[in-house]
Amino acid sequence: MWGGGWIVAGVLLERLTVGHEEALLGFERENRAYFAGFVSDRGDAYFAEFGAQLRDRLAEQDAGVCHFHVVVDDMGNLIGRVNLVDVEDGVAELGYRIGERAAGKGVATAAVREVCRLAADVYGLSELTAVAHLDNPASRTVLERNRFTFVENITLVGRPGVRYRRRLTTAAT
Repeated sequence: MWGGGWIVAGVLLERLTVGHEEALLGFERENRAYFAGFVSDRGDAYFAEFGAQLRDRLAEQDAGVCHFHVVVDDMGNLIGRVNLVDVEDGVAELGYRIGERAAGKGVATAAVREVCRLAADVYGLSELTAVAHLDNPASRTVLERNRFTFVENITLVGRPGVRYRRRLTTAAT
């Protein structure tokens, strides 16, 4: 840990705080159309109620049922996020978004790798799950490079998808 976060692939991974609100909202707005090409659009209400939703997410984080992270480049720009949600019985679901300007540069692979380490070593989790659309090979590659393995084919928001799983071990084991 360094300066309130973890350095990976030349970027900083920080645990989400209320101080990230403006930058995170800007990131989501800037990349809205880009993300809609891969996952369902969050809708106008998400942006209109962003502050309240962020406070709700931070309350979930404080309760230990979620762990949210932002990815910041060397210029201090928020370029992505990596989340662990629905934490229960040592298992959580991984989700991530890397902005268009940072895509294809190894940022997602490195940030997911670090969150997997944090999940085991800091958050005490034993397993992560993740899903990806079949027509999103970049996301599937990130998961596979991080030792997520195929579990089953699924329908994800009306489109064919894949469910993955990764069992975790701590650095000490």
